[in-house]
Amino acid sequence: MRPLLAVLLFAATLASLRAADVGFVRVWPGWRTEESFRRLSEYFGGKENTGGQIVLRTHADTRAGFYFLARVGNAGGALAGASFVLHLIAPDSAEPKVFAFPAAIPAGATVFNLGLTGADWPGPKVHPVAWKLELTSSKGRVLADQKSFLWEKPAK
Repeated sequence: MRPLLAVLLFAATLASLRAADVGFVRVWPGWRTEESFRRLSEYFGGKENTGGQIVLRTHADTRAGFYFLARVGNAGGALAGASFVLHLIAPDSAEPKVFAFPAAIPAGATVFNLGLTGADWPGPKVHPVAWKLELTSSKGRVLADQKSFLWEKPAK
């Protein structure tokens, strides 16, 4: 019975994505260590192996940081010139910080790791108060968004 439920949920997710062409299937925020990105192949080739995920960092030379793993479904064609725009309220300030991650969005399902690394994140014990992640077109139009439950007040 459970496999059938999983198939039905997956089909419903795909159907909703077709209606919108592109959208977030899921966003998981969390701290990642440098070691969590290492693969055995890196020791032989010297190049980072991302395991099929697209990794975008605020400081490309630093791997440890606070990441937003975003699974994106794109039922339409590839999107060139798109950007992920992350609005984030950190514990040290009530003013949102904004980070942009330019990205090409291929057709189909893709996993992106969007990392606040280096000086952009204070450490593993710090968590955002609230966040909103938008996927925007090359013209700045919001194609999809997802936010934490603390991002805005609920509608009355």
